[in-house]
Amino acid sequence: METLENTINEILKLAAEHFNVPREQLHADDDFFTKFGINSLQALEMLTRLENHFHIELPDYELQGVSDFRTLAERIQSRL
Repeated sequence: METLENTINEILKLAAEHFNVPREQLHADDDFFTKFGINSLQALEMLTRLENHFHIELPDYELQGVSDFRTLAERIQSRL
């Protein structure tokens, strides 16, 4: 089973690739809406990619109010 730190690192790596930014610029407590300057549709695209990567499905109600990588990782971790 993956640790929370491994999940965070994997999410940051995938987000960096998805938005074409250096991984080193991303941190667990970053707000991804602010960091990438994205809207909810772009966030949904990233979330779909993460769900596919981790082979999970995250219900919408679990994602309400989630905007930082650490909280997102915690939600994903609970599904692994």
